Amino acid sequence: VKFHDLGLMIIDEEQKFGVGVKDKLKLFKASVDTLTLTATPIPRTLQFSLMGARDLSIINTPPPNRQPVDTEIIGLNEEIIRDSISYEIQRGGQVYFVHNRVQNIHEVAGMIQRLCPGVRIAVGHGQMDGKKLEELMVAFMDGQYDVLVATTIIESGIDVPNANTIIINQAQNFGLSDLHQMRGRVGRSNRKAFCYLIAPPLHLLPNDSRKRLEAVAQFSDLGSGFNISMRDLDIRGAGNLLGGEQSGFISDIGFEMYQKILNEALQELREEEFKDLYTEDASVDDMEFVQDCILETDLELLIPDTYVNQVAERLMLYQDLDNTKNPEELEIYKDGLVDRFGELPEVVQELIKSIELRWMAKSLGFEKLVIKSGKMIGYFVAKQTSPFYQSSIFTQVLTFIQTNPAGVKMNERNEKLRLIFERVDGISAALRNLNRIGVQLKTEKTISDEL
Repeated sequence: VKFHDLGLMIIDEEQKFGVGVKDKLKLFKASVDTLTLTATPIPRTLQFSLMGARDLSIINTPPPNRQPVDTEIIGLNEEIIRDSISYEIQRGGQVYFVHNRVQNIHEVAGMIQRLCPGVRIAVGHGQMDGKKLEELMVAFMDGQYDVLVATTIIESGIDVPNANTIIINQAQNFGLSDLHQMRGRVGRSNRKAFCYLIAPPLHLLPNDSRKRLEAVAQFSDLGSGFNISMRDLDIRGAGNLLGGEQSGFISDIGFEMYQKILNEALQELREEEFKDLYTEDASVDDMEFVQDCILETDLELLIPDTYVNQVAERLMLYQDLDNTKNPEELEIYKDGLVDRFGELPEVVQELIKSIELRWMAKSLGFEKLVIKSGKMIGYFVAKQTSPFYQSSIFTQVLTFIQTNPAGVKMNERNEKLRLIFERVDGISAALRNLNRIGVQLKTEKTISDEL
């Protein structure tokens, strides 16, 4: 197809398109706006969105009265298969049975007929004549059959609200995206739907197959496609961002660490190889020299179990605290704690202040902050050629040391520049010390702006 002036390309069911196909689609035109739609983006597409190379929008609101699909991993148990099919038919529904081998699909249909005599069974697969397959699907949608034994051709585009049980044979052979898409064929009305994944015992399966099945069973809530994609990214890795390989090593180091390494590499390229492209965008003083500051301390910083007694809840609160980006969000977080659990204990107050301390340390160019034995040691940017050492921030830190010689000193150890504060007995004291530099920085900035 030759387009006169292609402006927008929409790709539906994006997970069905391989890297090579998508590269060919890009050749339609040098620059074209592209919108891809999918319930489960493939790992690399998701990675592009997470690193900011593509915009990502998530539809979280399910259709009215839609319920989650109950998902269960079972062995090849004839009783469970018989009972699940009988239950669905008794309540007036229909059943999908997915068996992805055409060679013996009729044998499977015969087994179901033996287990459930009197049940009307149809068999459909991609090698059938198109017209016959269409007639079969229309008959199934009209309710002329109770069970449809089919291959994965039912995976997308099929909307039969009356079919609310799906049984997937040899589920360990399917990808996460396939399993999620097939499960999406049921539960398309206000009825409770069921999905049974037939697989060998989990301990006999390869590591990745086991993780896939556990992920599908775990993420069965409405709108969980994004979580499943994140798990897929974790299991398979993002692969080469610009090549055809779909493999990686995320599972070895963890997704968070992978993202951190990737961001650091991108920042390094901006500052060195491609610095000419970014000179117009920002001056040295506007650059962000440190992505995150690590805090190491022997002080007690935690949410005690006497304040929040559930472990899962405490872990979630720690994660929410770490995700706060500014003082306003931190204040909302603090108010939420007080509202839910009562007045903040002192250790929790210190924990919240430690987030402010990390922000302040990061803005001053500290990659690591150690508070132990009544001392605070801040480690500046490790890379000695970093533009940080030519910035006004570092100049003001030096000025602060000169004007406050008591209790503050700077030295170098193992080729790392350190700033040492004496007599720091807690997070509040550490924050006060760094604020002294911060206040001076703000004052200098204000004076220079006025001039």
